[in-house]
Amino acid sequence: MLLNLTFALALLNMALVRAGRVIFALFALQLGAQPVEVGALAATFSVFPMFLSWPVGRWADRFGARWLLLFGGICGVLGMALPFLFRGIPALFAAAGLVGLSFTFYTVTLQNLVGVLSTEGERSKNFNTFSLMLALAGFLGPLAAGFSIDHAGFGAACLYLAVIALVPVGLLLVAGHRLPAGEPKAAAHGGGLRGALGVPGLWRVLAISSLVVTGIDVFQFYLPIYCHDIKLSASAIGMILAMFSVAAFVVRAIMPMALQRYSEERILTTAFYVGAVSFFLVPFCANPWLLGLLSFTFGMGMGCSQPITMMMTFSNSSEGRSGEALGLRMTVNHLTRVLCPLLFGVVGSAFGLFAVFWGNGIMLGSGGMFTRIEGTTLKRSSRAAD
Repeated sequence: MLLNLTFALALLNMALVRAGRVIFALFALQLGAQPVEVGALAATFSVFPMFLSWPVGRWADRFGARWLLLFGGICGVLGMALPFLFRGIPALFAAAGLVGLSFTFYTVTLQNLVGVLSTEGERSKNFNTFSLMLALAGFLGPLAAGFSIDHAGFGAACLYLAVIALVPVGLLLVAGHRLPAGEPKAAAHGGGLRGALGVPGLWRVLAISSLVVTGIDVFQFYLPIYCHDIKLSASAIGMILAMFSVAAFVVRAIMPMALQRYSEERILTTAFYVGAVSFFLVPFCANPWLLGLLSFTFGMGMGCSQPITMMMTFSNSSEGRSGEALGLRMTVNHLTRVLCPLLFGVVGSAFGLFAVFWGNGIMLGSGGMFTRIEGTTLKRSSRAAD
């Protein structure tokens, strides 16, 4: 029952975040923002996750989940309501920060809950189910955003999502007291960041994870800009982005079978290469059906990477410090999420969107080479999760 609550909260919050990314990017373009400003807006989603994910993970270990999740839920409601109340680019930046804060408190806490609530034999299965919820949310969020914009406008779309964001707050008020408490004594041991990074193989998992999420985020944030430039409607853009999540859902559904036949190193390496090819091909496509196919292909490649790195991070954490390790993973992920949109925003303004997509293709191709080189360590680490 508590796992089902965890999965429901993950679905609702991630749908909110994915929809917010689409709405805020298109709203900013409609208000006259330049690519560098849109890149800065994308980076704003990751400012709080970058600075607070590690502390939130420590708090989850020590104090449990309920109040952290409630705070995150309230931030999500306020973040989505803000552009409805105040029209302008500054309001969008403030809203992106609040939605990013909500994402921080939800995601670190929920990932840790999945691990804590699972038996050792069920952990891989439950992490995969959790990732399926994120994929489903990634389908529903952009789709809802696109149709809401086309049929009601940007402000009303934000209001709709603010109302939906109240649902998890209500669930936590009713059932949140049943979530497990923290373990202050266990979480207090181990001595900070150096102790967390001292676990063999963890820093390699963090590096690979950061490449995965950076590639996915840049794809999902700059693809709408490209689609906007070629005059596609918001509904078409939402459907194209939703194809990524359809593919991620499909590949995560079959991933347990794939892991029985292929090593984690081989799956991750292939995922990076498929993602790189997809990035390179985007600027050559102007047909929405072809862009949807590329989005689906990208999702098939990269959709399996996040649950693998999530499980590896949990399995490599010290006892009583799983939330801290997962928070550290998110901190590293969002450090690159802050820097890369800013970097690619400058690149896009100077050289065009072609350079953005090709630059990310090179980055993901390099990730595939790095994963292949570190394959022995990755296989050894991931088996610890079984």
